[in-house]
Amino acid sequence: MMENEKPIIFRPAEDPLHLTFLVFSGCSIMCVASAVDPLRAANRVSSAPAFEWTVVSVDGKPPVTTSGLPVAVDGTFDPDAATDVLVIVGGFGTRLAATPALVAGVQRAARAASAIGGVEAGGWLLGRAGLLEGRAATTHWEDLEDFAAAFPGADVRPDRYVIDGPVFTAGGASPTFDLMLHLVRSRLGMAVALDVASVFIYDQARAATDAQPLVSLGRLDGFDPRLAQTIRLMESHVDRPLPISAIARRIGVTTRTLEKLFTGAIGETPGAYYLRLRLNAARRLVLDTTEPMADIAARTGFGSAAAFSRAFSKAFGQAPARMRRG
Repeated sequence: MMENEKPIIFRPAEDPLHLTFLVFSGCSIMCVASAVDPLRAANRVSSAPAFEWTVVSVDGKPPVTTSGLPVAVDGTFDPDAATDVLVIVGGFGTRLAATPALVAGVQRAARAASAIGGVEAGGWLLGRAGLLEGRAATTHWEDLEDFAAAFPGADVRPDRYVIDGPVFTAGGASPTFDLMLHLVRSRLGMAVALDVASVFIYDQARAATDAQPLVSLGRLDGFDPRLAQTIRLMESHVDRPLPISAIARRIGVTTRTLEKLFTGAIGETPGAYYLRLRLNAARRLVLDTTEPMADIAARTGFGSAAAFSRAFSKAFGQAPARMRRG
């Protein structure tokens, strides 16, 4: 947080807060819903218009989400329109949408608003506008490394969401829901926030500073905790894979016991799961970045581009270069 600066929207308040959601095509419908629907529920629960919002797009046309569902908008993004908060909801391609005119518009809107936020890839536009310089921020875990490289003046964290003065960022749909619940709780109190969570039968079990995992383990709650330990070790060693025997030693079991745990709970050996985890990470880099294949191979633990291409082709039915070409 900057000196003498406070996150002024996250405080008790009775006046309605107006938010403008700038939504981009390629975002997740869940991110849009997680940003807007808790506010709608808060108005219903509190029987007062605690929140007002407008949904806009860059060109005034309905942005199309990754599921193919369009989002109805109220009009075109106007940097000079009065609003308390600008929230940029981005996804695939948003990092490439930062035209000089749009960046200038975001900068102008940020100067007039009380706060500005980025949901998932929306943080890229904040960064392009220079709004993350000297601030803590986050984005979706898939992009954290590239995000940190793109904005070296920012303190990039793997947190679920980050609030730094008037700037906030969230890593994805579920963290955005957590962030909006925090906004409701800050302004209207814990009782209203609990009622909002109950509307969605939502149990907030994570803190803002919890790291974003590569693999969400919610479905493993009833399984041996050593399974989750193993997966966390694997995801933290994607670039330099650990031998399965070394992983087994770290969690205090034999290799045979670890194999039984995996085949019983997941239906495949730990080695097969580890390889699939690395290849899925590689596929995201192939499709979502322009990184050279040799660099992707190194980042996902393959000794050579040729070995990477063979494993990739076997898993996905086509070579990585061909998949990138579409």
